[in-house]
Amino acid sequence: MKWVIRMTVFAVSIAVLLPALFAEEAVASAPKELHSPADFVWIMVTAFLVFFMQAGFAMVETGFTRAKNAGNIMMKNLFDFCMGSIAFFIFGYGIMFGATRLGLFGTTDFLVSHASPQPDADGGNGGLWQYAYFLFQLVFAATAATIVSGAMAERTKFIAYLIYSLVISAVIYPVSGHWIWNATGWLAKLGFQDFAGSTVVHMVGGVASMMGAMFLGPRYGKYGPDGRAKAIPGHNIPLAALGVFILWFGWFGFNPGSTTAATPSIAFIAINTNLAAAAGALAAMALIWLQTGKPDVSMSLNGALAGLVAITAGCNFVSPVSAIIIGLIAGVVVVLSVQFFDFVLKIDDPVGAISVHGVCGALGTLLVGVFGNAKFGGANGLLNGGGFKLLGIQALGVVSVMAWVFVTTGILFFIIKKTVGLRVSREEELKGLDIEEHGMESYSGFQIFRNQ
Repeated sequence: MKWVIRMTVFAVSIAVLLPALFAEEAVASAPKELHSPADFVWIMVTAFLVFFMQAGFAMVETGFTRAKNAGNIMMKNLFDFCMGSIAFFIFGYGIMFGATRLGLFGTTDFLVSHASPQPDADGGNGGLWQYAYFLFQLVFAATAATIVSGAMAERTKFIAYLIYSLVISAVIYPVSGHWIWNATGWLAKLGFQDFAGSTVVHMVGGVASMMGAMFLGPRYGKYGPDGRAKAIPGHNIPLAALGVFILWFGWFGFNPGSTTAATPSIAFIAINTNLAAAAGALAAMALIWLQTGKPDVSMSLNGALAGLVAITAGCNFVSPVSAIIIGLIAGVVVVLSVQFFDFVLKIDDPVGAISVHGVCGALGTLLVGVFGNAKFGGANGLLNGGGFKLLGIQALGVVSVMAWVFVTTGILFFIIKKTVGLRVSREEELKGLDIEEHGMESYSGFQIFRNQ
């Protein structure tokens, strides 16, 4: 653990000291004042697609876990969006996109006080655009928050999850998002590239997932007296598969929508997104087939998600061939990562959220520094004549954001654990959270709980 502590201290030091180079207070990175009706339609439609990903996450998490907790998972996926909507409206949007302080966080230009529902006096539509832009950013914030529910499934108090959802949407996610997606953020000024959120959204959710799972400990029955991991099968694989299809569909809003404009490049981005997902699924299926002699369904599904997560950072910066390679790498890595967390670190992650979103989010961000091509956008990576410069910037950003989320969510989960409590009792866990937390059954009339 010493190297982890040293790396964390090093990264936090860099994150705190480096922004001093950009100490001036800058003007807020507000969207442009003039937008075509097509831009409004595009950003709203893609925001709706990303919102539908909430249903995809709910399906995946429910399918990969036991029937006795299905309703609880649905409630968490519903209410992290409800809590996040209010928190991001009041605090998060301003912190993320307001005028910067040292490149670290925004302090002004809150949506509440600056957006106008009427066209501007000079004929512009900046006030109206703020509403569209806010909704698009809100559904991204909700995605980061909802990733964690899967890793903490089947043993987390509902009230604890509500508190977590509020804090990550109000502060934790917006601060690191400000570094990267606010043009005046310190990482943005360095040239850090994350087009649609492999780090901003997915790695943030993945690191938070790891911290939550570590604080909770494994589910009862996950590890035997000898420490060996036992499989706890999900109750509905078809439901999980439906969730993956929904997420794949929603990703065509997630990545192409990040243009925030109806431009021809959306076709190119969609192709890269699709190719990486397909390659990820194929690679994961092939590896687990070689390892076990069976093409495992759950690993194959997570392979598709791994490809999607990994390409998200560079979907507008790499060639289609590079997108396939990124997807193949992610598909292999996600299988090895799930096994590493399960068998070596013994961190119980029921759905593989840490590996899919955390590990592959970091991986995809770093691979922009390898495959980045200035012909498509951004800067050249290592394989296109750019040397190690972009890769170094990408690595700095990954380590800095990882350290920020590691420290802040660690503090958050510690406080929750010491106050309202983080984990349900053994008896509540064995009976199922549907009955104990919500007083109902998701599948009424069926015997759905066991003594493990």
